[in-house]
Amino acid sequence: MKLHEYQSKRLFAEHGVPIPNGEIATTPEEARIIAEKLGGAVVVKSQVLVGGRGKAGGIKLAKNPAEAQILAEKILNLEIKGLPVRKVLVDEAADIQTEIYLGITNDRAAKKPVFMASAAGGVDIEEVAATTPEKIIKIHIDPLLGLQDFQVLNLAVGIEMPRDLWDQFNTVAHGLWQAYKSFDATLAEINPLIITGDNRLIAVDGKMIIDDNALFRHPDLESHRDLDVEDASETEAKEHGLTYIKLEGEIGCMVNGAGLAMATMDIIKFFGGEPANFLDIGGGADEQKVAAALRIILKDPNVKAVLINIFGGITRGDLVAKGILAALEEVKPTIPMVVRLVGTNAEEGRELLANADMITAETLADAAQKAVAAARGGN
Repeated sequence: MKLHEYQSKRLFAEHGVPIPNGEIATTPEEARIIAEKLGGAVVVKSQVLVGGRGKAGGIKLAKNPAEAQILAEKILNLEIKGLPVRKVLVDEAADIQTEIYLGITNDRAAKKPVFMASAAGGVDIEEVAATTPEKIIKIHIDPLLGLQDFQVLNLAVGIEMPRDLWDQFNTVAHGLWQAYKSFDATLAEINPLIITGDNRLIAVDGKMIIDDNALFRHPDLESHRDLDVEDASETEAKEHGLTYIKLEGEIGCMVNGAGLAMATMDIIKFFGGEPANFLDIGGGADEQKVAAALRIILKDPNVKAVLINIFGGITRGDLVAKGILAALEEVKPTIPMVVRLVGTNAEEGRELLANADMITAETLADAAQKAVAAARGGN
């Protein structure tokens, strides 16, 4: 789950990272009121989960509250890379002397978090990484020991941080690490961390991505979710307790169990088809879950056929069949559907489906072949 800049910076601030004073506005009038509270110049920043906001006109400097209102109105009417701007962050303007990049992410090869720092921070950090990677200093963090002071010192020296700012840099680095660790992030990034004219370090922009698999430990973060960037079907699936990921193929898949779902997708590809989704209804899916899963699959206009592959262990075949029939009543699909039911109460389930207009299969290979043929308009 991606967090907006203002959400990320507030989580950083909870762990001691200094951030500018600022508030969120959803209307131009609110932006003016916030600017009046802050006094002086402010920065009006669009809150959308894409890069390049500044180049798209989504970040503007306002010299006074009246100008903040005018700029906020313009920004709130923008659409940046297909996403509408619904909120702006009004921050006090900072006296930027130097821009620094700091970030922590997962290094899967090293099986450890990696802390990155660069004196070449700012909007073009991606270009720095691509053309002059030696300018990015990296250290790996032992998850059992955490970030050590000597590692922070190595980063400070590596990016030529002025000696009189080392204590502040230590606070920022440890705060970023604590935020990354505490919220189960896969990315925690400050870009830029600035040195101001009065020799302070301030995180003027921030970004966090939270591991979806850890969100059960952070129910308070659920309200931070931005549905504009999430697939509507994936959001609906979460509401029903389903695991769904949309793909680009033409064969919709409904399976119980992640391993069986992966095997089903593989065998579809083996026989020349492409799965349209990964969908695991879980080990104990009831009639309502099955019906919801089928509705979600059939909403995808790319789906030309559906393969339902259920191995009944905890999940009962008769309940799956009832869910399928309920969904068919509601959605009334016009595309072919292939079903393979084996295991607990499979025979009862097949009897319930006997009169439905469905293609049945005994084995997974047979089911996959029939689904591929059906998607192509064959028998």
